[in-house]
Amino acid sequence: MEADKVFDVAVIGAGVIGCAAAREMSRYQVKTAVFEKELDVACGNSSRNTGMLHAGFTYQPGSLKAECAVEGNQEFDQVARELEIPFKRTGKVVVGFDSHDMENILKYKAVGEKNGVKGLRIIGKEELNRLDSSAGGEFAMYVPDSGILDPMQYTIALAENACQNGAEFYFGRNVVSIVREGDIYRIHTSKGCYAARWVINCAGMYAPEISEMLGYPNYPTKGFKGEYFVLDKKAGKYLNIPVYPAPNDKGGFSTHATPTVDGNVLVGPDSYVTEDREDYRVTKEHLDGLIRDGQKMFSQMKRDYFIRNFAGIRWKRYDPETGEILDFMLESDEEHPNTVNLVGIESPGVTCALPLARRAVRIIAEKEKLAENPGFNPRRKGIRKFSEMRAEEKKAAVANDPNYGEVICRCENVTKAEILQAIHNPLGVHTVTGIKNRTRATMGRCQGGYCETRITKMIEEELGIACEEVRYSKENSWMFTGKVREEV
Repeated sequence: MEADKVFDVAVIGAGVIGCAAAREMSRYQVKTAVFEKELDVACGNSSRNTGMLHAGFTYQPGSLKAECAVEGNQEFDQVARELEIPFKRTGKVVVGFDSHDMENILKYKAVGEKNGVKGLRIIGKEELNRLDSSAGGEFAMYVPDSGILDPMQYTIALAENACQNGAEFYFGRNVVSIVREGDIYRIHTSKGCYAARWVINCAGMYAPEISEMLGYPNYPTKGFKGEYFVLDKKAGKYLNIPVYPAPNDKGGFSTHATPTVDGNVLVGPDSYVTEDREDYRVTKEHLDGLIRDGQKMFSQMKRDYFIRNFAGIRWKRYDPETGEILDFMLESDEEHPNTVNLVGIESPGVTCALPLARRAVRIIAEKEKLAENPGFNPRRKGIRKFSEMRAEEKKAAVANDPNYGEVICRCENVTKAEILQAIHNPLGVHTVTGIKNRTRATMGRCQGGYCETRITKMIEEELGIACEEVRYSKENSWMFTGKVREEV
């Protein structure tokens, strides 16, 4: 089969790692394509997490996780400025209730210090109350370098910046096979065949399958599923800082409470094993557990504030003989020429995305003479949010563009101007959730009850398409299949 297009580098997967790899490749004069089975970036586990910028105190010293977490954490203020994404370096408290908790906290404080995490210190109840009176615990480890971000906005920003610097994104392309012919890889997708000299596997939960297509092992991975509650912004005013319980003996965490950059609160996740790659169901049993455990972390964990729930899955690479959870896999060798294989990139993948991407590009640069892209611009301009403007800025915005004067989403105060900018995004994404993730429209208390129909109508009108062509999120998630009744 002839390839539709030939690229220098093909990135498989448009989660946060794939979009970071595309952005780093766009620093060079290299023709890069990103292939994603969904209709937008961050449709998998890159968007189904707590949105923490991790500091790096629970990862084994010398591991790739530890190295990339600390590196990604320390550079993120600049990254957030370049990409115009919301970010707050809030710090974090890891709270304890008894002597065993203190023992584990001290253990991981030592690990963090060995990894290069700065400013870790133990605080008592009085200082904990000063930091946040809603936090549970009798004492805590204060982690000043931790922060919060919106993982969807971050992934979108990486992708848009890559696109603006020359990378091409192909959505709705599920990779079904990869065949090496001479010096070229033929990448067969659900919508055509493409060719590339290099392939970077960033397929997230499906990375083991892509790994096998490239000739590497189909590495065993295990899905650790976690469910979450999203709390209304009315709860957000009570939580200043992420509150985590003391890590268990293996360094994992149970349910925690985390403020979001937009003012909500996330409570979760819990953790249990799932075999289904996309098992995003939530269950009464686990949600009841979140309520019980969440109240220990956050005193305002009340049903009155619940507006939504969701689930995410951390696909961890493990040793099937011992059950031991293994480090991130980033590999390339002569036996599998012109490939970079990333498998088992789970938490703290968002924090580690750019450091991992730089290491992937470095592998290619060791084999290829990469010329810098003279037009590369690290800065990406985001959608200007009406809700974040001062009064005089709002007045000027409306005078310059009357669409800023029409509110489409009342809960989140999102205007028509913002929806239009989202519809005409650089990646050409036109799903309802694509608009949601770029503007926060439908994310408020009513969860789209007021604005979703208006957004759908705007997509139809702006793109000149029939209502039956509008999709909610996935390939076959049609918003409408026809009319309920004929017009008279």
